Amino acid sequence: MAMYRKLGRTSSQRKALIRNQVTALLANGKIVTTEAKAKEIRKEAEKLIALAVREKDNFEEVTVKAKVARKDKDGKRVKEVVDGKKVTVYDEVEKTIKKDAPSRLHARRQMLKVLYPVKEVEAGKKRSAKEVDLVDKLFNEYAPKYADRNGGYTRIVKIGLRKGDAAMEVLLELV
Repeated sequence: MAMYRKLGRTSSQRKALIRNQVTALLANGKIVTTEAKAKEIRKEAEKLIALAVREKDNFEEVTVKAKVARKDKDGKRVKEVVDGKKVTVYDEVEKTIKKDAPSRLHARRQMLKVLYPVKEVEAGKKRSAKEVDLVDKLFNEYAPKYADRNGGYTRIVKIGLRKGDAAMEVLLELV
């Protein structure tokens, strides 16, 4: 018995398809696909969510000092003349950051191996597309939501047969 479905594709095409669908599922919360694909996508998505749940509290808060450019009322950097050259003025600011433990850092890198980068486009504003950090979304949004749940983070709902080839279409969504 095979350990996975081949989905009628070469291994590189299959891997790209699964990565793409898992990324879409985690970014949007639900996708419509065929039943066979959904069952394969579910495996990968559940692994990533379980990894996030396991490592969600494995960090420490650290206070660091950082230099930040001083800005005027228009948002432009303040410059002053030093030895005949214009130099930007910097202020020291203390920031609190989350420092990952080694196991959480490893989990983050494992997730990045699967997930593609995602850009979120606002309606009609293609130039102002923002990069969405799905790994952060997994740790900060999905992990606390599923912390008390032992697996079963996704649901497959059958929609019906597709018109073109009569393949069973399903809705794969996060519970």
